Amino acid sequence: MTQFEDIETEALDDLLPYEALTAGVRVRVLPEYDEEQSEPDEAYYFWTYTVEISNERDTPVQLKSRIWQITDAIGHTEEVRGSGVVGQTPTIESGQSFSYTSGCPLSTASGIMVGSYQLVDEAGKLFDVEIPPFSLDSPFVAKSVN
Repeated sequence: MTQFEDIETEALDDLLPYEALTAGVRVRVLPEYDEEQSEPDEAYYFWTYTVEISNERDTPVQLKSRIWQITDAIGHTEEVRGSGVVGQTPTIESGQSFSYTSGCPLSTASGIMVGSYQLVDEAGKLFDVEIPPFSLDSPFVAKSVN
């Protein structure tokens, strides 16, 4: 059971406007501003984001790596690459999901993240899956679609 499964489907659709389906793998993202870890007076804003990766294919897939592009409100972009997510390279069986939560600091009160995962299928073929662009909005800025 993923942490998304205890939310009614209609409510989940409202909470998760950030969703992409690529090659039979669905990625949904829920970002949240973390007031406790943020220090606005010091230009330090922190968000957590929960990602659910659902395998809608007929065969298992394994997540191998990720690429993130993180852009702050003044247009500074940082690229982050690495193997797996949160120290894991999970295999996701057909019809199953994998969820994780991570975080992102910025020096501005808003920003945007986008990226991709590289997965491998059971035949050993690598393929990329889109992570939908999602907005990082703090209470210090009006919410908008970036």
